[in-house]
Amino acid sequence: MTDCTVKRVAFICLGCKLNFSESSTWAREFVSRGYERVHEREPADLYVVNTCTVTEQADKKCRQTIRRLHNMAPKAQIIVTGCYAQLKAEEIFTMEGVELVVGTEKKSELVTLADRLFTENRGGWYCQPIEETASIFPAYSSGDRTRSFLKVQDGCDYHCTYCTVPLARGISRNVSILQATESARILAKQGVKEVVLTGVNTGDFGKTTGESFLNLLKNLATIEEIRRWRISSIEPNLLTSEIIDWISKAPCFLPHFHLPLQSGSDFILTRMGRRYRRELFADVVRQIRSLMPFAFIGIDVIAGFPGEDQVAFEETFDFLEQLSPSFLHVFPFSRRPNTPAATFPHQVPEKEKRQRVERLMKLSDRLYADFYRLNMGRLEEVLFEAKERGGLMSGFTRNYIRVEKPFQKNLIGEIVDVII
Repeated sequence: MTDCTVKRVAFICLGCKLNFSESSTWAREFVSRGYERVHEREPADLYVVNTCTVTEQADKKCRQTIRRLHNMAPKAQIIVTGCYAQLKAEEIFTMEGVELVVGTEKKSELVTLADRLFTENRGGWYCQPIEETASIFPAYSSGDRTRSFLKVQDGCDYHCTYCTVPLARGISRNVSILQATESARILAKQGVKEVVLTGVNTGDFGKTTGESFLNLLKNLATIEEIRRWRISSIEPNLLTSEIIDWISKAPCFLPHFHLPLQSGSDFILTRMGRRYRRELFADVVRQIRSLMPFAFIGIDVIAGFPGEDQVAFEETFDFLEQLSPSFLHVFPFSRRPNTPAATFPHQVPEKEKRQRVERLMKLSDRLYADFYRLNMGRLEEVLFEAKERGGLMSGFTRNYIRVEKPFQKNLIGEIVDVII
């Protein structure tokens, strides 16, 4: 920047941990260029909003956030990026306060484009058609010595009938194993003890570099300073027997799995365009349990997909009850523009969706309580975090059970044996 006045920048990150890793990377670059980072509730010269568009509610939250920021600081510049920005660039650019909209292919140029807002008064919207997106913006979160999120993959080639993510993030692509390892070594030098691998379709790693996800895991496991690795959501058809077996034998990779099922009905899975059927999913869960009986298994499920009658819903409910995962991430079906499912016949009424979500949430509560009871009395390692609430500190076990104890500053960022 040529302006001698230090500009204040704040970040508002909506959506997934992938967005979080990207926002953190931009923050480091802004600071390296002389900006001062401030909290999103503080007055700033520039606000960067990293958006989500996975549901209609996510779109609404993005718009509300932009309006809130403009009302709070009407003279501030607002940059909007992320998935919603890619899909609705022109519409967002007309909103009051928005000076710059940055699409998927231009993420690596965001800070340079922000500089031009102040030095050349050059705003606008920079969004190429998603079909032209070929590069990947490498990213990782930093600033917390307990846990970091490392982006290793972006985009998706699956085109499930309900999902806008391929329209917003483009084709599946990844960083190289070398690049991922170098970023991880930087985090290790910062004292980070736990890293979560993130991506849109994480298990699809290797599409653009001819490498494999398993070899990525093996290379990262050689970084001894990083004691714990978690894998974010991974498609069940990409979580192979070989990967499950290797994780079960690698102490630094934790018994924690996040699997998107979406439906327990093969008929609905076919309509969704999913690349597996329920028996494959059940087999993956069985393999995990046979090698890691205390593993945390979280499952995504969508309630009220078009054509899901009461029989199909009960099939899903019963299937989940039999699988007995640790937790359910439940979402009502959201009609997204430009997706096939938005125009499918037999749309489920909103009231019916809400009732199904409520039933699944109650099931999740019961499954979660069962998982806790299963682990009671076990000796587990807990990585304690810096947050203090009511005189207590908390942390997570290897299998993602949250544990509290009286706050002790010397335990922040330390791995401690605890009886559950």
